[in-house]
Amino acid sequence: MTAPSSSITTRKGGRWIEQWDPEDETFWKETGEKVAHRNLFFSVLSEHIGFSIWTLWSVMVLFMGPEYGLTPADKFFIISMATLVGAIVRVPYTFAVARFGGRNWTIIAASMLLVPTIAAFVVMEPGTSFGTFLVCAMLAGVGGGNFASSMTNINSFFPLRKKGWALGLNAGGGNIGVPVVQLIGLAVIGANGGPRLLLGIYIPLIVVAAVLGALYMDNITSVKNDTGAAKEAVKDPHTWIMSFLYIGTFGSFIGYSFAFGLVLQTQFGRTPLESAYVTFIGPLLGSLIRPVGGWLADKYGGARITLWNFVGMGAATAVIVVASMEESLALFTTAFIVLFVLSGLGNGSTYKMIPGIFQAKAAAKGLTGEEAASYGRRLSGASMGLIGAVGAVGGLGINLAFRQSFLSVGSGTGAFVAFLAFYGACFAVTWAVYLRRPATSGSTVTTASEAKTQLSYAEV
Repeated sequence: MTAPSSSITTRKGGRWIEQWDPEDETFWKETGEKVAHRNLFFSVLSEHIGFSIWTLWSVMVLFMGPEYGLTPADKFFIISMATLVGAIVRVPYTFAVARFGGRNWTIIAASMLLVPTIAAFVVMEPGTSFGTFLVCAMLAGVGGGNFASSMTNINSFFPLRKKGWALGLNAGGGNIGVPVVQLIGLAVIGANGGPRLLLGIYIPLIVVAAVLGALYMDNITSVKNDTGAAKEAVKDPHTWIMSFLYIGTFGSFIGYSFAFGLVLQTQFGRTPLESAYVTFIGPLLGSLIRPVGGWLADKYGGARITLWNFVGMGAATAVIVVASMEESLALFTTAFIVLFVLSGLGNGSTYKMIPGIFQAKAAAKGLTGEEAASYGRRLSGASMGLIGAVGAVGGLGINLAFRQSFLSVGSGTGAFVAFLAFYGACFAVTWAVYLRRPATSGSTVTTASEAKTQLSYAEV
C-alpha cells in the first residue's frame, strides 16, 4: 500500500496540510511523525504561556498586602473568577481549531494573552478598586482556553497508539506554565521587585510564542467542525462521566494551583516570600508527571491507573485534614505536594481514556479499520473541549470551597473534608462504569455486545 504524502501548501490563511493519515504506519514513519512533533513543540510553548497568564493572579495576590485593602475572601474570589472564565472559554476554543486552523488559532490565542497582561500591568497598584482587579483577573481567564484548542489540535496530529503520550506531553508542558510563573514570581519577590516586573517579563514572551507559531506550525485541511459529532458527544453519557472524573483530577490541579499560596498565607501566617518558596513545587511536579500518567495509561489501561490514583488522592487528602487540625505546617505542605503529584498523574490517565472509550464504542458498533478510527477521532475530539471545560470548573469549586471554609471556620479543613468525599465518589464511578465486570447470566443478563463493550472499557 502506498502511503499518502503530506502536501503542505501555502494559500490564504497560512500553511495547510492537504492530506493527513497518522494511522497509516508508513506515512507516519516517513512524513507524519516529524511534522506532528514540530507542531506539538510549538503548541506546547503557546499553551505553556497561556497557563501562566491564566494562573497569573495566584501570584498577583501574594503581592497584595494590607495596603491593597483586600480580605482573604476577596482574594479567593478574584482567583475564582479567573478560574471560571478559563473554564468557560474552553468550549469555543475547542471549535476554533476547526474553524480557523490549528496554526492560525494558535497565533490568535497567543496574541490575545497580551490583553490581560497589559491590563494588569496598568492597574497593579494600591488604591485600585476591587472591581477593577476582578475584571483583570477575568480577562486572564482567556489563557485557560489555550489548553482546549491545543489539545484538540494535537489530537488530530497523532495516531491512537501515540495519543496518551502526545496528549500527556502537550498538557504537561502547558501545565508547567503554572509553576513557572510562580517561580518567576518568587524571583521577583526575592529581588524586592514589584508585580509590574513580573508582567513585563511575560509581554515579550507572548509575542515570541505568536511569531513562532506563525513560522513553524501547520493547519490540517481535513479537520472540520462536525456539529453532528458535537451533538452526539453531548448526548453520550461517557462525555459527562469523564467530565466528572476530570473535575477530580484537573479540577484539583488547577484549583490547588490557584489557592496553595493563599492557603499558606491565610491558614499558617506565611509571608509572601515564604509562601512563594513552596507554592511552585506542587504544580511543577504535577505537571512533570502528567505525561507519565498518559504513558502508564497506554501500558496498563487508563481506567486502572485512574482508579488507584483516586485512592492515593483520597489518602493524601486525609493526611492534609489531620495536618490542618494539628496545625502541622510540614505535614500539611508535604501531603499537599503529594496531592499535586497525584492530580497530575490522574490528568494524564483520564485524558488518555477519552479516545480509548470512543474507540471501544466503535468496536462495539462493529466498525473496523479507518471507519472505526474516524469514529473515534470525531467523538473524542468533540468531547475533549467539553470535558476540559467542565474539569476546569472543578477549580472554581475548589477556590469557592476554600473561601467558604475560611469564612465559616477560619481554616481550609472543611473544604478538604468535602474534597475527600468527592474523591471517594470518583473512585466509585470509575470502578462501576469502566472496571466492573458485567453479569452474563441469571436475572441480570447483559447482552454480548454490552459485555464486549464493558470489557473493552477496562482497557482504555
